[in-house]
Amino acid sequence: MKIMIYLKSSREIEIMSKNGKIVAEAIDLVSKNLKPGTKTKELDRLAKEFIESKEAKPAFYGYRGYPANICVSIDEEVVHGIPGERELRPGQVVSVDIGVYKDGYYADGAATYIVTNNNQEAARLLDVTKKALFIGLEKATVGNCLGDISHAIQSYVEENGYSVVRELVGHGIGKSMHEEPQVPNFGKPGTGPALVPGMVLAIEPMVNAGTYQVVTQPDGWTIASADHSLSAHFEHTVAISESGPMVLTSLN
Repeated sequence: MKIMIYLKSSREIEIMSKNGKIVAEAIDLVSKNLKPGTKTKELDRLAKEFIESKEAKPAFYGYRGYPANICVSIDEEVVHGIPGERELRPGQVVSVDIGVYKDGYYADGAATYIVTNNNQEAARLLDVTKKALFIGLEKATVGNCLGDISHAIQSYVEENGYSVVRELVGHGIGKSMHEEPQVPNFGKPGTGPALVPGMVLAIEPMVNAGTYQVVTQPDGWTIASADHSLSAHFEHTVAISESGPMVLTSLN
Protein backbone atom coordinates (compact mmCIF):
# COMPACT_ATOMS: atom_id res chain seq x y z
CA MET A 1 0.00 0.00 0.00
CA LYS A 2 1.38 3.39 -0.99
CA ILE A 3 1.92 5.75 1.94
CA MET A 4 0.76 9.35 1.78
CA ILE A 5 3.59 11.83 2.29
CA TYR A 6 2.66 15.49 2.79
CA LEU A 7 5.15 17.83 1.11
CA LYS A 8 5.67 21.26 2.64
CA SER A 9 5.87 24.59 0.87
CA SER A 10 8.70 27.05 1.51
CA ARG A 11 6.35 29.05 3.73
CA GLU A 12 5.50 26.00 5.82
CA ILE A 13 9.18 25.11 6.17
CA GLU A 14 9.91 28.67 7.29
CA ILE A 15 7.32 28.34 10.07
CA MET A 16 8.76 24.98 11.11
CA SER A 17 12.24 26.47 11.12
CA LYS A 18 11.14 29.15 13.59
CA ASN A 19 9.59 26.44 15.77
CA GLY A 20 12.75 24.39 15.43
CA LYS A 21 14.80 27.29 16.76
CA ILE A 22 12.59 27.31 19.86
CA VAL A 23 13.20 23.57 20.26
CA ALA A 24 16.96 24.07 20.00
CA GLU A 25 16.97 26.94 22.48
CA ALA A 26 14.83 25.00 24.94
CA ILE A 27 17.16 21.98 24.77
CA ASP A 28 20.14 24.29 25.28
CA LEU A 29 18.47 25.87 28.31
CA VAL A 30 17.75 22.50 29.88
CA SER A 31 21.28 21.26 29.16
CA LYS A 32 22.72 24.15 31.17
CA ASN A 33 20.66 23.05 34.17
CA LEU A 34 21.72 19.38 34.21
CA LYS A 35 23.35 19.64 37.61
CA PRO A 36 23.57 17.18 40.52
CA GLY A 37 20.58 17.55 42.82
CA THR A 38 18.30 19.08 40.19
CA LYS A 39 14.92 17.36 40.02
CA THR A 40 13.77 16.38 36.57
CA LYS A 41 10.45 18.14 37.16
CA GLU A 42 12.42 21.39 37.45
CA LEU A 43 13.80 20.82 33.95
CA ASP A 44 10.24 20.27 32.75
CA ARG A 45 9.16 23.56 34.32
CA LEU A 46 12.04 25.51 32.81
CA ALA A 47 11.32 24.18 29.33
CA LYS A 48 7.58 24.84 29.62
CA GLU A 49 8.07 28.44 30.74
CA PHE A 50 10.61 29.11 28.01
CA ILE A 51 8.46 27.62 25.24
CA GLU A 52 5.41 29.54 26.42
CA SER A 53 7.47 32.75 26.55
CA LYS A 54 7.84 32.30 22.79
CA GLU A 55 4.03 32.11 22.47
CA ALA A 56 4.33 28.43 21.56
CA LYS A 57 3.12 25.22 23.21
CA PRO A 58 5.05 22.20 24.51
CA ALA A 59 4.02 19.65 21.90
CA PHE A 60 4.27 16.59 24.12
CA TYR A 61 1.91 17.64 26.91
CA GLY A 62 -1.27 15.59 26.61
CA TYR A 63 -0.10 13.95 23.38
CA ARG A 64 -1.68 10.50 23.48
CA GLY A 65 -2.04 11.14 27.20
CA TYR A 66 1.60 11.98 27.96
CA PRO A 67 1.62 13.73 31.37
CA ALA A 68 4.60 16.12 31.05
CA ASN A 69 5.96 18.86 28.79
CA ILE A 70 9.26 17.24 27.82
CA CYS A 71 10.90 13.82 28.03
CA VAL A 72 13.90 13.29 30.32
CA SER A 73 15.37 9.79 30.02
CA ILE A 74 18.23 8.67 32.26
CA ASP A 75 20.97 6.03 31.77
CA GLU A 76 19.30 2.85 30.40
CA GLU A 77 16.12 4.76 29.51
CA VAL A 78 15.90 5.22 25.76
CA VAL A 79 12.98 7.63 25.40
CA HIS A 80 9.78 8.94 27.00
CA GLY A 81 11.12 9.31 30.54
CA ILE A 82 8.59 11.31 32.58
CA PRO A 83 10.01 14.23 34.60
CA GLY A 84 9.28 14.03 38.31
CA GLU A 85 10.97 13.87 41.70
CA ARG A 86 14.18 12.16 40.57
CA GLU A 87 17.33 14.12 41.33
CA LEU A 88 20.22 14.08 38.88
CA ARG A 89 23.51 12.51 39.97
CA PRO A 90 27.07 12.96 38.66
CA GLY A 91 27.90 10.69 35.75
CA GLN A 92 24.32 10.05 34.68
CA VAL A 93 23.45 9.99 31.00
CA VAL A 94 20.46 12.26 30.40
CA SER A 95 18.49 12.46 27.16
CA VAL A 96 16.34 15.57 26.66
CA ASP A 97 13.57 15.34 24.03
CA ILE A 98 11.49 18.45 23.30
CA GLY A 99 8.70 19.23 20.83
CA VAL A 100 7.12 22.59 20.03
CA TYR A 101 3.81 23.50 18.41
CA LYS A 102 3.11 26.97 17.03
CA ASP A 103 1.19 28.44 14.10
CA GLY A 104 -0.20 25.04 13.15
CA TYR A 105 3.11 23.16 12.86
CA TYR A 106 5.39 20.99 14.96
CA ALA A 107 9.15 20.69 15.40
CA ASP A 108 10.97 17.99 17.38
CA GLY A 109 14.52 17.54 18.63
CA ALA A 110 16.61 15.70 21.21
CA ALA A 111 20.13 15.57 22.60
CA THR A 112 21.91 13.54 25.27
CA TYR A 113 24.33 14.78 27.93
CA ILE A 114 26.43 13.56 30.84
CA VAL A 115 25.88 15.18 34.24
CA THR A 116 29.11 16.94 35.32
CA ASN A 117 31.77 14.24 35.54
CA ASN A 118 33.89 12.67 32.81
CA ASN A 119 32.29 9.29 32.16
CA GLN A 120 34.44 7.96 29.30
CA GLU A 121 32.24 4.94 28.58
CA ALA A 122 29.19 7.15 28.24
CA ALA A 123 31.09 9.85 26.33
CA ARG A 124 31.98 7.42 23.55
CA LEU A 125 28.36 6.25 23.25
CA LEU A 126 27.17 9.84 22.98
CA ASP A 127 29.83 10.69 20.42
CA VAL A 128 28.92 7.74 18.19
CA THR A 129 25.19 8.44 18.44
CA LYS A 130 25.57 12.13 17.61
CA LYS A 131 27.86 11.35 14.67
CA ALA A 132 25.37 8.74 13.46
CA LEU A 133 22.71 11.45 13.33
CA PHE A 134 24.89 13.71 11.20
CA ILE A 135 25.90 10.83 8.95
CA GLY A 136 22.20 10.17 8.44
CA LEU A 137 21.56 13.86 7.75
CA GLU A 138 24.23 13.83 5.04
CA LYS A 139 22.13 11.23 3.21
CA ALA A 140 18.97 13.38 3.41
CA THR A 141 19.41 14.68 -0.13
CA VAL A 142 17.27 14.74 -3.25
CA GLY A 143 17.88 11.61 -5.30
CA ASN A 144 18.53 9.36 -2.34
CA CYS A 145 15.99 7.02 -0.75
CA LEU A 146 14.87 6.84 2.85
CA GLY A 147 16.76 3.56 3.24
CA ASP A 148 20.01 5.39 2.50
CA ILE A 149 19.55 7.39 5.71
CA SER A 150 18.61 4.30 7.70
CA HIS A 151 21.51 2.23 6.38
CA ALA A 152 24.09 4.95 6.99
CA ILE A 153 23.03 5.29 10.64
CA GLN A 154 22.94 1.54 11.27
CA SER A 155 26.29 0.91 9.62
CA TYR A 156 28.14 3.55 11.61
CA VAL A 157 26.60 2.52 14.93
CA GLU A 158 27.27 -1.18 14.46
CA GLU A 159 30.82 -0.58 13.20
CA ASN A 160 31.43 1.02 16.60
CA GLY A 161 30.06 -1.93 18.57
CA TYR A 162 26.67 -0.51 19.54
CA SER A 163 23.11 -1.33 18.46
CA VAL A 164 20.28 0.75 17.04
CA VAL A 165 16.87 0.39 18.66
CA ARG A 166 14.47 -1.20 16.16
CA GLU A 167 11.09 -0.89 17.86
CA LEU A 168 11.26 2.91 17.75
CA VAL A 169 11.80 5.03 14.65
CA GLY A 170 11.96 8.59 13.40
CA HIS A 171 9.07 10.07 11.45
CA GLY A 172 7.70 12.65 9.12
CA ILE A 173 6.53 15.81 10.85
CA GLY A 174 4.49 18.91 10.02
CA LYS A 175 0.88 19.68 10.84
CA SER A 176 0.96 16.48 12.93
CA MET A 177 3.70 15.38 15.30
CA HIS A 178 3.96 12.02 13.57
CA GLU A 179 3.41 11.82 9.83
CA GLU A 180 4.51 9.41 7.16
CA PRO A 181 7.07 8.21 6.39
CA GLN A 182 8.53 6.31 9.29
CA VAL A 183 12.32 6.72 9.48
CA PRO A 184 13.97 3.58 10.86
CA ASN A 185 17.58 3.70 12.05
CA PHE A 186 18.30 0.47 10.22
CA GLY A 187 17.70 -0.71 6.68
CA LYS A 188 19.00 -1.26 3.18
CA PRO A 189 20.31 1.45 0.85
CA GLY A 190 18.21 2.24 -2.18
CA THR A 191 14.96 1.19 -0.52
CA GLY A 192 11.92 3.09 0.71
CA PRO A 193 10.42 6.34 -0.57
CA ALA A 194 12.53 8.63 -2.74
CA LEU A 195 13.61 11.83 -1.01
CA VAL A 196 12.08 14.86 -2.72
CA PRO A 197 11.98 18.60 -1.96
CA GLY A 198 9.38 19.47 0.65
CA MET A 199 9.71 16.32 2.74
CA VAL A 200 10.33 17.10 6.41
CA LEU A 201 11.68 14.33 8.63
CA ALA A 202 12.54 13.88 12.28
CA ILE A 203 15.69 11.76 12.13
CA GLU A 204 16.55 10.34 15.54
CA PRO A 205 19.10 7.60 16.19
CA MET A 206 18.40 5.78 19.47
CA VAL A 207 21.48 3.75 20.32
CA ASN A 208 22.11 1.22 23.08
CA ALA A 209 25.49 0.15 24.40
CA GLY A 210 24.17 -3.43 24.56
CA THR A 211 21.19 -5.14 22.98
CA TYR A 212 18.84 -3.29 20.63
CA GLN A 213 15.88 -4.82 22.48
CA VAL A 214 13.80 -2.58 24.72
CA VAL A 215 11.13 -2.89 27.40
CA THR A 216 8.39 -0.56 28.60
CA GLN A 217 8.59 0.43 32.27
CA PRO A 218 5.61 0.12 34.65
CA ASP A 219 4.67 3.78 34.15
CA GLY A 220 3.51 2.81 30.66
CA TRP A 221 5.67 5.43 28.97
CA THR A 222 9.36 5.07 29.71
CA ILE A 223 11.14 2.73 27.31
CA ALA A 224 14.48 1.28 28.44
CA SER A 225 17.13 -1.08 27.12
CA ALA A 226 16.22 -4.68 27.95
CA ASP A 227 19.68 -5.43 29.38
CA HIS A 228 19.94 -2.15 31.35
CA SER A 229 22.80 -0.93 29.15
CA LEU A 230 23.29 2.80 28.62
CA SER A 231 21.31 4.47 25.86
CA ALA A 232 21.69 7.73 23.91
CA HIS A 233 19.31 9.68 21.67
CA PHE A 234 19.90 12.58 19.28
CA GLU A 235 17.31 14.08 16.95
CA HIS A 236 16.93 16.85 14.39
CA THR A 237 14.00 17.95 12.28
CA VAL A 238 15.28 18.32 8.71
CA ALA A 239 13.74 19.52 5.46
CA ILE A 240 14.75 18.01 2.13
CA SER A 241 15.62 20.71 -0.43
CA GLU A 242 17.30 21.03 -3.81
CA SER A 243 20.25 22.71 -2.10
CA GLY A 244 20.71 19.94 0.47
CA PRO A 245 19.37 19.04 3.91
CA MET A 246 18.03 21.99 5.96
CA VAL A 247 18.34 21.29 9.68
CA LEU A 248 15.45 23.14 11.31
CA THR A 249 16.30 22.42 14.96
CA SER A 250 19.74 23.98 15.04
CA LEU A 251 20.84 26.83 17.32
CA ASN A 252 22.62 28.49 14.40
